[in-house]
Amino acid sequence: MSIWEYANPTKFMRTTEGLLPWLVGSAVLCSVGGVFWGFLTPEDFRQGSTVKIVFLHVPAAMMAINIWVMMLVASLIWIIRRHHVSALAAKAAAPIGAIMTLIALATGAIWGQPMWGTWWEWDPRLTSFLILFLFYVGYIALWAAVEDPDSAADLTGVLCLVGSVFALLSRYAVLFWNQGLHQGASLSVQSGERMSSVYRYPLYLAMLGFFLLFLALLLIRTRTEIRRRRLAALQAREMRA
Repeated sequence: MSIWEYANPTKFMRTTEGLLPWLVGSAVLCSVGGVFWGFLTPEDFRQGSTVKIVFLHVPAAMMAINIWVMMLVASLIWIIRRHHVSALAAKAAAPIGAIMTLIALATGAIWGQPMWGTWWEWDPRLTSFLILFLFYVGYIALWAAVEDPDSAADLTGVLCLVGSVFALLSRYAVLFWNQGLHQGASLSVQSGERMSSVYRYPLYLAMLGFFLLFLALLLIRTRTEIRRRRLAALQAREMRA
């Protein structure tokens, strides 16, 4: 069995049909459970109750970057192997990534206002995240503007390659420039910088929940795109008949 078998739309639809209910259920349990558990944690001695925004902010920011990376991989598969399912998966992922980026920006502003005394600052990581959001919007608009699906997939694939620079900057901006106002990574492998286990474990669960939620939404939206492509092909065939 090869992974490329799932590039066949029929195989993809048949496989994901049975997987979706389990994926949706797991996503709801983990995301709601992680966020709820996080909001039951004690207040931080320095940041008070505002620290609990981390259980929304960090998973959303993590997914905002990784969804673009997934779109990059799917776009490369389309450009190299011309598998339509990969192009449709990249298209399906973009609105989800845009929403995750918007959640990260909004929760970051809410978290930053009491900590920094301002809703917005042109900090390297904040600025690169805003640019990433604009790339998401541009990607979605480009798909809508080009009528031919294959041409749209080609053009958005190129845009995805360019936008990947800002996806990386969003993750590693604090290493390239001065720290700015934004704190360092919330999770670290270095023992001296580790988050307390009181916050770390519910955050892990919330991150898993957001990841599963993305997978569920991605499969739902990709299946919808496949159906839409099939319907357009049938309509075009009827018009030629």
